[in-house]
Amino acid sequence: PVIWRGPMVMGAVRQFLKDTLWGTQDFLIVDLPPGTGDAQLTLAQQVAIDGAVIVTTPQDVALLDAKRAVKMFRQVHCPILGIVENMSVFVCPDCGERDEIFGHGGADKMAAEESLPVLARVPIYTEIREGGDRGVPITVANPKHPASQAYLDLAKKVVASMPDDG
Repeated sequence: PVIWRGPMVMGAVRQFLKDTLWGTQDFLIVDLPPGTGDAQLTLAQQVAIDGAVIVTTPQDVALLDAKRAVKMFRQVHCPILGIVENMSVFVCPDCGERDEIFGHGGADKMAAEESLPVLARVPIYTEIREGGDRGVPITVANPKHPASQAYLDLAKKVVASMPDDG
């Protein structure tokens, strides 16, 4: 495995941001690992971020990382658009029964504590993982799938919550 530490991570983030010709993109979405490490801080300090979306799962240990991320983004004056609860519920593909395998209500509790909206609750489906393994997102493979609809609704809410340009 490759392990990046300290200055290497920051250097990679800087190179990614400065040495790439981005053109005229409407959005650049950067998916960062949980926590408040060098990559997050470097990004927040070197780029004018229009907004951050905090993604968590319902269990308490994940919420701790998410709360640290909220604190860090607030310290660097980055608007936080809201919270996404990923893997909010598992829906059995055979019987349709719902199972909250990672707990329930974590994003709602955090949203209330941090005065932030919950933008989405994305369920966990085997098809999401399968599509990721094949390199074909569920939104492309099956646009009518409930998970695809959750992602589309999330995207609409993120766009609607973006700060005005002028």
